[in-house]
Amino acid sequence: MNDTEKQNAIQALTPLQRAVTQEGATERPFTGQYDDFFEPGIYVDPVDGVPLFSSADKYNSGCGWPAFSKPVSSSALRTKTDLSHGMVRTEVRSSSADSHLGHVFPDGPAASGGLRYCINSAALRFIPESQMEKEGYGNWLPLVHRQ
Repeated sequence: MNDTEKQNAIQALTPLQRAVTQEGATERPFTGQYDDFFEPGIYVDPVDGVPLFSSADKYNSGCGWPAFSKPVSSSALRTKTDLSHGMVRTEVRSSSADSHLGHVFPDGPAASGGLRYCINSAALRFIPESQMEKEGYGNWLPLVHRQ
């Protein structure tokens, strides 16, 4: 994606998506469309469509935001220290579009690596399993049902 395409994609975002992904805002807890949502599919960056998380790794953490135990690949995300709001946290950003997604915490399911990726719904676009092939994500289908 070149700079013009990225800027066009950013302009197409809703005001909340733009505030979250481009300005580091956070949606209010328990208000995001994917917080209590567990359909099979894949979650992609709303700016460039790069896959970030699979529904197979989503779980109900009770935190008020969608929670995932891991990304679809280690190269999908990058992290950085976030010192805002008088706290020390680890911010999660998409590697390809540099979208702010949320934060990662070390209190996730131990059996899945112990991490909780706490991600804003506004920083995600969900592709249902039934549409993945049609939208060009067919090669990601095995991740939807991995154990």
